[in-house]
Amino acid sequence: MKRRKNSIYLPFQSHPPHHHQPHLGSNPLKYAFIRHAKAAEGEASAAATELSFWPNRRARISLVSQVVANGSSSRTRNKIHSSEFALTQRKRINTNPHHELQRSHLENQSKMDSTEFRKRGMEMVEYICNYLETLNERRVTPSVEPGYLRHLLPTEAPQEPEDWDQIMSDVEDKIMPGVTHWQHPRFHAYFPAGNSFPSILGDMLGDGIGCIGFSWAASPACTELETIVLDWLGKAIGLPDHFLALKEGSTGGGVIQTSASECVLVTMLAARAQALKRLKAQHPFVEEGHLLSKLMAYCSKEAHSCVEKAAMICFVKLRILEPDEDASLRGQTIYEAMEEDELQGLVPFFVSTTLGTTGSCAFDNLPEIGKQLQRFPGVWLHVDAAYAGNSFICPELKPLLKGIEFADSFNTNPNKWLLTNFDCSTLWVRDRIRLTSALVVDPLYLKHGYSDAAIDYRHWGVPLSRRFRSLKLWFVLRSYGISGLQHYIRHHIKLAKRFEELVLKDKRFEICNQVKLGLVCFRLKGSDKLNEKLLSIINESGKLHMVPASVGDRYIIRFCAVAQNATAEDIDYAWDIIVDFANELLEKEQHDELSEIMNRKKQDTLAQKRSFFVRMVSDPKIYNPAINKAGTPKLSMELPSPVVSRGSAPIIRTQSSVDHNSWISWPLAFLFNSNNEEKGSNVSLRFRHLDTHVRASSSRRNSGAGSSPSPENELDNVNGQQQQLELRSPRRSPMVVRKSSATRDNLN
Repeated sequence: MKRRKNSIYLPFQSHPPHHHQPHLGSNPLKYAFIRHAKAAEGEASAAATELSFWPNRRARISLVSQVVANGSSSRTRNKIHSSEFALTQRKRINTNPHHELQRSHLENQSKMDSTEFRKRGMEMVEYICNYLETLNERRVTPSVEPGYLRHLLPTEAPQEPEDWDQIMSDVEDKIMPGVTHWQHPRFHAYFPAGNSFPSILGDMLGDGIGCIGFSWAASPACTELETIVLDWLGKAIGLPDHFLALKEGSTGGGVIQTSASECVLVTMLAARAQALKRLKAQHPFVEEGHLLSKLMAYCSKEAHSCVEKAAMICFVKLRILEPDEDASLRGQTIYEAMEEDELQGLVPFFVSTTLGTTGSCAFDNLPEIGKQLQRFPGVWLHVDAAYAGNSFICPELKPLLKGIEFADSFNTNPNKWLLTNFDCSTLWVRDRIRLTSALVVDPLYLKHGYSDAAIDYRHWGVPLSRRFRSLKLWFVLRSYGISGLQHYIRHHIKLAKRFEELVLKDKRFEICNQVKLGLVCFRLKGSDKLNEKLLSIINESGKLHMVPASVGDRYIIRFCAVAQNATAEDIDYAWDIIVDFANELLEKEQHDELSEIMNRKKQDTLAQKRSFFVRMVSDPKIYNPAINKAGTPKLSMELPSPVVSRGSAPIIRTQSSVDHNSWISWPLAFLFNSNNEEKGSNVSLRFRHLDTHVRASSSRRNSGAGSSPSPENELDNVNGQQQQLELRSPRRSPMVVRKSSATRDNLN
């Protein structure tokens, strides 16, 4: 180790602490401090204290040697070293011509040194514990709108350091109101978000170490622990030996990726590289772009959307196949699709299957698919078991893994159901050379002398830099043991079964999946819209949080046991909330349905009235008994001209047999007539669509003749009073005018 100038390194501590000790100078309290140290620690501790004021470096070294030889506590040794380091730092600053600038730089650094970090670290641990213990007092989902935080925080970063207490106050006041609490006992959406204290501590240690383990040389422990831990977990799950890196004769191995999406992507990239290599050997003169356009990947309709995204990134075609009635992809379906595509000149190269689909936790028929793929050499079979794969550590659930011997790769997410914090998605491959050959980029600055003998995980994925993620998985596996993790998984399955029983007891609901693990899919018997309303009002209440899915083209609601310490009481509470909202919704739906029936009846009645009015306008006999009593007037076979010319104004005539002063049919004229028998109420009307004036007679009916009046009798009056009628307002209602005239007559 290279020693710094003007400093010493003691044999019991290889690195000095990175904090600045204040300069005591000729402080008069110096000797009082020395006497106190002698009383507390003895002569050795006092010597360590006096070391920081010793003027000669050789003498200081001699004093240190004496202290070490005589024996001392670790506290005393640390004090010696801290004193020496502080003296060295003071000497550097005082002898440097730019010491004032260095002092300013040290003062402007963050106030959090190791002492402050210990204090704040304990406070943070306490805050996390209180947060997890009081989660049930918080609303499970936030009641905020997009952009809420932008209005609470400054538009720029602070120029000067801020107080830590104020930072933590803002966490509670501004950050927490916008957090969805995934560890909440009322959170039943998606799948579990793994979390446990051992995992948190593992992440803390990894962050403290801060290594970037892209190769063995970059951090040997980071690489080797990941290899060992992945073999541990692979054996616990029940993977074949060819997936284990340390098994004799194996060419496979495991790696930790960010998520299942990255696992699917890198395996598809590897499969594509192998397919292009094979096609290029068969067709050496064909461009790779043309060969790429022939590649076809396959997955189920129930597969995760990451498969489709991976196909987009890889620039390959993806054929999405229909599963059976249990949402399971079958071998015959795969075979028929691949055979059909080969006849069309396409090249099948990748199949993604799922054990535990996101929508309903369904399982593709892996044994059938694996056997059918034996007819298509070179096709990569990937198994995505992001959620369900963790449960295979339980012996009674290992039959769900049947057919894994046909797979080329397998992934599961301990950050879902093995109490490990995100991110931690584990991937195993049968042949690691097929994987790494598609992703190797080996510049000179990344090479090292052990490249041929060690694993470099930078070749196993997309990113170069890698965190020390194996630490937290190692902590979890050792803290809980396989038996503890098995108990945790079985408990969640038991809770899911309890919820299934509650749903089945209520005949208004139905179960929509086979409940094998911790996910239950259910719905109200009724329309998709009804179930959508139910889920919406539940989530808006903040009392529960669930998400929907589409299974078999039906809208279903997903309920998953998520919280680490979930209890049967939590399940019962959730069901009570669901039932309460369902009762309220169904009552409202019944009321709305009744209102809809009444409104429909009103509309039908109104339509009937309108229809009657139209028929009444067309046939006056419907409402006028006098017409029916007198009989229908006989019409002359001689049809007169519809237009009569008298003077300069043409008059339109509608019927030759009509005597009344109206061009319209009988019913409207009847409505315009007065109820009394007064004959002096004449009303002028303006019909805008005819742009002419007519007069309605006050005669209610011609009961003697039994025939309708004709406008011909009033032609002279119309011509004679045309100028006077045009001066009258066309906007006044004829009924109002008629009633006003009748009132004046009564007064007279």
